[in-house]
Amino acid sequence: METIDWKVEGMTCSNCALSVSNYLKKEGLEDIKVNPITGDVSFTVVENNNDNILKQGIKKLGYKVIDKKEPFVVEKKSFLSNNKQRFLFTLPFTVVLMLHMLPAPLHIHALMNPWVQLALCLPVFLIGMYFFGQSAVKSLLHGISNMNLLITVGALASFIYSLVGAIFHLGESYLFFETTASIITLVFLGNYLEEASIQSTQKAVRTLTASQKVMANMIAFDDEHKEQIFAIENIFLKNGDLVLIKNGEQVPADCKILWGDCLVNEAIITGESLPLAKTKKDFLIGGSVLENGLIKAQVTAAGKDTVLSGIVKMVEDAQAEKPPMQLLADKISAIFVPTVIVLAVATFLLNYFVFDISSNNALMRAIAVLVISCPCAMGLATPAAIAVGLGRAAKKGVLFKNASALELFKTIKQVVFDKTGTLTTGHFSIQNFNTTIDEITFKNIVYSLEKISNHPIAKTFIAWKTNDAINWKKIEEIKGLGIRAIDNEGNVFEAGSFKILAAKNTDQHNIYLTKNGIQIGWIDVQDEIRPEAKQVMAWLHNKNIKTILLSGDTAIKCETIAKHLGINEVFAEQTPAQKMDKIASLNATTPTAMIGDGINDAPALAKATLGITLSEASQVAMQSADVILMNSGIKNLPLALGLGKHTFITIQQNLFWAFIYNIVAIPIAAFGLLTPTLAALAMGFSDIVLAVNSVRLFVKKVI
Repeated sequence: METIDWKVEGMTCSNCALSVSNYLKKEGLEDIKVNPITGDVSFTVVENNNDNILKQGIKKLGYKVIDKKEPFVVEKKSFLSNNKQRFLFTLPFTVVLMLHMLPAPLHIHALMNPWVQLALCLPVFLIGMYFFGQSAVKSLLHGISNMNLLITVGALASFIYSLVGAIFHLGESYLFFETTASIITLVFLGNYLEEASIQSTQKAVRTLTASQKVMANMIAFDDEHKEQIFAIENIFLKNGDLVLIKNGEQVPADCKILWGDCLVNEAIITGESLPLAKTKKDFLIGGSVLENGLIKAQVTAAGKDTVLSGIVKMVEDAQAEKPPMQLLADKISAIFVPTVIVLAVATFLLNYFVFDISSNNALMRAIAVLVISCPCAMGLATPAAIAVGLGRAAKKGVLFKNASALELFKTIKQVVFDKTGTLTTGHFSIQNFNTTIDEITFKNIVYSLEKISNHPIAKTFIAWKTNDAINWKKIEEIKGLGIRAIDNEGNVFEAGSFKILAAKNTDQHNIYLTKNGIQIGWIDVQDEIRPEAKQVMAWLHNKNIKTILLSGDTAIKCETIAKHLGINEVFAEQTPAQKMDKIASLNATTPTAMIGDGINDAPALAKATLGITLSEASQVAMQSADVILMNSGIKNLPLALGLGKHTFITIQQNLFWAFIYNIVAIPIAAFGLLTPTLAALAMGFSDIVLAVNSVRLFVKKVI
């Protein structure tokens, strides 16, 4: 199985995305994601599908495919290749044509001639039919009707009606060439404004993407082994390459510092503007900025493997997903265009035969119904809001792995916290230790055991590193307990909490060491509470969200932290299985978010309504979570909760507007209260309102 990523140009609404999605489904492809806003299309190839055949199939739908894996080629755009150019081209013809509608004293007599009107209308009509008509025909041939079909039918009806009136000299009451021209011109204007508005929803993601391509100072050596530095685009860097990064430059790829010290700003990744001090052996994230210093570094990940590329990909994938709220809108959009055409025909028949309205007025009302209807608004209501919500979150260092997570935040009534590494910093110091064996041997055993663990406490013992580390015959990390190893003589060593002891009647120390089940020492370590933890708890309580501490640590330590932070409820000394069961129990009563960072938290994170983890968490925890906080702490938890809630509110507002607009606008047009020209203007306006409402999320106060 292979995942394909393409960019499809030419999609203007959700019906376009639906037509591409349905075509790919017919070809037997799976996990299809089509984003009408960005044009991103991804799918999984199950069988041996031919890429060229698929590309040709999408091309026949009226769109152009760009393979992201192929080298980017800047193509010269043809004349009238975008909506702005089409609008500017058609506008002069339409304006002159509209002059014939001036009051009698201001009449321009030449414009009263039907053939002059036809000549002015024809260029606009041909451009409109080439763009809208071609798209409409292709969509019909593939069994899907899009918005362009409504525009095509409306413009075609008024043009043919006017042409018949001109040929048979039926009088000016049969001439509506200006209606044809104004519909096409105003829809081009509306499409252009809509594109500009919708593209602004991608501002944050474009900022991230733009940071991916920079120049790098690559270090190489000549035949005499002298260091040479030359400029190269970072897209050509490979793992292992050496780079020189100067003061003020952007880090070109993920790398490890080999020489030098620096201050680095990782705001593009974490949302945290304060620079961090980095030195030899520290890692730098591609896209961050060197605020001070000069370093030499070795590339550890380049291109699509970098942290920044992974973030951009994650955000794009999440934007392409459809949360449950969008499914109803998609179903309605799929049948919307045929329904509107039926309503337009019914409008003409009822006005003409029942209400005794003249044929030309009845036709204008039917055309107004066609033109004012807007399936785009329903299809774009959710993607537009999600694009802004996810973009703003990514810019602030909050990554949503899927769009559904945004919608789930609105339901959260309680948040469960792990302790170590989540509420505490995970930066431990050894306070005291005691052993019944030789101190050097004791330290060597502890280091040799803990060096394989990802638990935050394990990193404390790097200070006990020796050159005589034990090579174990077998070693494993047991979730919720600790480390167990067997040496070459068959001795079993365990390092972990009091739970590893045969007699579990004491819990006064953090770590115990046993040999063949007999205690041979203990260690006390101290961890500091995150400075933002108390403020986050206060914010949650202010929002009537219950807080719970769920930890594998001892009851006395958990109770102490809970009391200090004001946490509502505590469950201590929990194994990973018990954590998962507790989350399942809490979920059964009310939607629950779980935030943790360790391997032992992974099952609970997966079980929670919403799993949240930290950027420095274990890989298992990051894979199990729905949301990742990138700023080395929980201070952005309120932002994540607030953005989730307000994105959902924006989606509700957008969908309400989309449905109400069509419910109100169609009857108004049917009763003749709107001309086709005003209807075309109103149709374009509807999408702009939706886009502007979505863009408000960039600046809206969410916490």
